[in-house]
Amino acid sequence: MIRVLVVDDDFMVAKVHSGYVARTEGFAVVGVAHTGADAIRLARELKPDLVLLDVYLPDLDGLSVLRELRATEDVDVILITAATDVETVRQAMRGGVLHYLIKPFEYASLRDQLTHFATLHRRLDRLAEAGQADVDQVFGARPNAKPVLPKGLTVQTARLVETALRGAPGGMSASECAEATGVARVSARRYLEHFVATGRAEVNLKYGGTGRPERRYVWS
Repeated sequence: MIRVLVVDDDFMVAKVHSGYVARTEGFAVVGVAHTGADAIRLARELKPDLVLLDVYLPDLDGLSVLRELRATEDVDVILITAATDVETVRQAMRGGVLHYLIKPFEYASLRDQLTHFATLHRRLDRLAEAGQADVDQVFGARPNAKPVLPKGLTVQTARLVETALRGAPGGMSASECAEATGVARVSARRYLEHFVATGRAEVNLKYGGTGRPERRYVWS
């Protein structure tokens, strides 16, 4: 399990974010802090793998906490904040955060970043030595907090198709997806192909006796 420390001055927000983490397979919340001092203390005591760090804290600001963690602890950080000024973004980048999520956001946005984090860890754990191709993969494009959909596709239907695809470990065809979601087969295929194009799904060809092979989609 990847151990996570949640830091937010708002008790309810911290509870929501903790729930998001708990919903994500392979992750567990090991502590919650509501001040910068508690964040530093718990990071030292609990040794989490990842800290979800707010910027606006009642004592120390999150960037100061980030600098302290960078100097004393071996931990990765995702900044979660309502701060949208460019200087805060710049300081977060210089501080080496893995990602910067702007509040408010939905579960899918955090889930994608957590999944990406887990993938990086698995990839690095398998390597004894990193070549350039490995490094390029680690430092390559990260998932967007809110993926941009092509014209004609909606977020609501995309979530519906994603849920159906995630629930089919053996994959599904466009026809099966349409039946499971209630959308037209042509529309289902458009969403499935979008997931393939953005690297969130894979497509395999199933060959039958005659005619074209069936395209079967599997969530990555």
